[in-house]
Order: sequence, then C-alpha cells, then structure tokens
Amino acid sequence: MKNKFFILVILFQTVDLALSTPKKYESIFNFGDSLSDTGNLLLSGALVFPVIGQLPYGETFFQHATGRCSDGRLIIDFIAEAFSLPYLQPYLAVKQGQSSQHGVNFAFSGATALDAEFFFQRNMGSILWTNNSLNVQLGWFRKLKSDLCSDDESCDDFFKKSLFLVGEIGGNDYNYAFFLGGSIKQLQSMVPSVVGAIANATSALIEEGAVELMVPGNFPIGCSAVYLTLFESPKKEDYDRHGCLKAFNGFAKNHNNQLKQALDTLRQKYPHARIFYADYYGAAMRYVHAPLHHGFYGGTLKACCGGGGPYNFNISARCGHPGSEACKDPSVYSNWDGIHLTEAAYRHIALALINGSSSHPPLISSPLSD
Repeated sequence: MKNKFFILVILFQTVDLALSTPKKYESIFNFGDSLSDTGNLLLSGALVFPVIGQLPYGETFFQHATGRCSDGRLIIDFIAEAFSLPYLQPYLAVKQGQSSQHGVNFAFSGATALDAEFFFQRNMGSILWTNNSLNVQLGWFRKLKSDLCSDDESCDDFFKKSLFLVGEIGGNDYNYAFFLGGSIKQLQSMVPSVVGAIANATSALIEEGAVELMVPGNFPIGCSAVYLTLFESPKKEDYDRHGCLKAFNGFAKNHNNQLKQALDTLRQKYPHARIFYADYYGAAMRYVHAPLHHGFYGGTLKACCGGGGPYNFNISARCGHPGSEACKDPSVYSNWDGIHLTEAAYRHIALALINGSSSHPPLISSPLSD
C-alpha cells in the first residue's frame, strides 16, 4: 500500500513539474561528472569491464544499462523532460553522428573540476578515473560550437534559448584526496582552487555566449554510504541525529558557501547573464530529514545495490561486481550504489530545482521565454 501511495505521489509530482514549467529552453548543455554522465565514460571504452554497462544499472526506467551511474534517470534527464526536450546525447555519441541541436552532455564519470596535472603534481594521479576534466569538456564544447551556429549573431540567438549546467563537479576532486587519506583540514586548502575552476568555466561559457547557467553545489557527502563506510567513527558525537558524519557535511557546506560567493562575483561581472545556484545539499537533506515523507522506506543512508555491511557498501563487492546484489525496489531508497543516488532521489532534487525551492533564483522565473 505504501508503494502504491508513493507511485501516486510521483505521478502527481511529474505532472506538476511539466505543467508548471514554461517551455522556453530549446537546448541544454551539461558539464560534469558521474552524477550527470549519460554515456560518455561507457562510450569511451576506458573501462575494460564497466559495470555501468550492464544491469542492474539502468533497470528502473530504461530497463537496460545506458552508461548512467544509477538505476534510472538522472537530474539532467528530469530537467530535459520538464522542458519537453529529448534526453541529452553524450558528446562521444554526437561525435559519431547523433544530432546536437537540442543540446549535448559533456559530463564524464570520474571527471574533476581541476585539471589532471594538479593531481599528478601531488602524487594523486594514479587514482584518477579520467583526465577529462572540466577544462577538457569546455574544449569539447568549443569544438562543437561551429556545428551549432555559424557567426556571432546566430550563436547569440541559439544560446539565449539554451540552458547551461556547470556541474555538479568538484566532488571527485575531494573524493580522490579523501580516499587517499587526506584529512578535512588538509583538503580545506583545495576548496578555493576547485571553486575557482568552476567559476572560471562558468565565466568562459558566458564569454562564449551563454546567458542562462545553473551551477550546482556539492551533496551532503557525510550522508553518503561510501563516506559512512570508509570513515566510520566510534564517537557518537561525530554523527548528527540523522546518522550523517557532521565534519564531512560541514566540509561540503564550506565548498557550497565559497561557490555561492564566487557566483555572486560573476553576477556582478556579467549582469546580462542569469546564473542560478542549484542547492543540491539542501534538496538532499530534505529527504534525509524526512525519509518516510518522501517515500524512502528503505532509508537514505544505506545503498540499494551493494555487497553488504552496515550501509550496504563493500569496496570489494561494489554494485555490479560479484558478491553484490540490488534491492528489489530502488524507489524506496535514495542511495543507489553507495556513491550515486537512485532515480527516485534524483527526481525529488530535479523537482526542487524546477519549482525553485532549491534553485536561487528559481529556474522557472527566468524572463528569457521567447
């Protein structure tokens, strides 16, 4: 009965999302990492045996693996749906001849905001999944630009009807460093560089003609199954009342605060552009605070797909690997594989961005409608 009620809630939310959104964007361009990659890592062939290329990844909506790091759709997919646009083609598919007129997804799983050189200089290069950083993705956009428009006038006309999403990105910059043993105190010194890279990319896109840009902050990593598993603490005071690691959530909030300050500076520099801050942290904490209200009867800290342990995250039996198993109903979990979220969680966050409760200013209030 609970599941039926949850399905009805989702149906009404989807209808509300579609009806309350003006059909104004004609294309979307996305930059980021595995939170929004719709197939670039898989198409690249970088992984010999990519688990994201097989079930249970993709089982919920597409019913086959697509290269998305989830059981189904991502935030970027719901945003495309809300504006009646097709799902974004990954850049590597566009290179193979797919249309790019409705936008392109440059996001690449494992990508960082900082260039790979930063990590190699600090003896962290061996852990990188990819060298396709935010700067590399910007280079891909510039290469593709001539296929989208031919001169400044046509580009201005095309991009004023486009939405650019710059992230979420930066999470992997911290993940790699934390997973190699870096402390929160040590990583605080990275934050200005990571935020600066995101701000510089946003500025570069505006210089290329973008006028509507959404820049997401970081998620509450202290509520993530991978962090809860790897950084488990015997001290009760290290956890908040919902079971999240307070120090890591504090780190994410610091990143977000610095990012918001950087975006304020960009708004002053580019008054003609509309720059939205997407509060992923706040949107996620809503269902962490009230999981049952959002239909997450399986909880918000434990992964749906994994190889056991208190949070169902086992580094030696990760989702898709031998020894792991997916839950029967991902819709009642917010965490998919210990690192990424379920389609159900991404839907809640996307709705919050569209209706403005987690987007500053609200995405639907944009004046560039025709």
